[in-house]
Amino acid sequence: MFDIGLGEILMLGVIGLLIFGPDRLPKAAADGARFLRQMRTMASSAKQDLADSAGLDINEAMDTVKGLADLHPKRLASTIMRDEPVAKATSKSSEPRPTFDPDAT
Repeated sequence: MFDIGLGEILMLGVIGLLIFGPDRLPKAAADGARFLRQMRTMASSAKQDLADSAGLDINEAMDTVKGLADLHPKRLASTIMRDEPVAKATSKSSEPRPTFDPDAT
């Protein structure tokens, strides 16, 4: 979610120690964690309330959105430009079907 390394975490700890001091830093960290947990709970309940009022199933809607990813222009272009042989049709004759119309050429 966040791209924070060890150096950044240490820097935030030092800044927090300077701002809050060693006595109030644990309480400030606990308050911050509690605030984040409450915000996540409120966001998930708001998302669920919106889905319920719209009459949507969240899992079904997410599957639909993931299915739309196949329609991204880059993905479409890569599937069109892919250089793969065309799958052979299963027929009883031993000769393969041409991939073009011989009458059109």
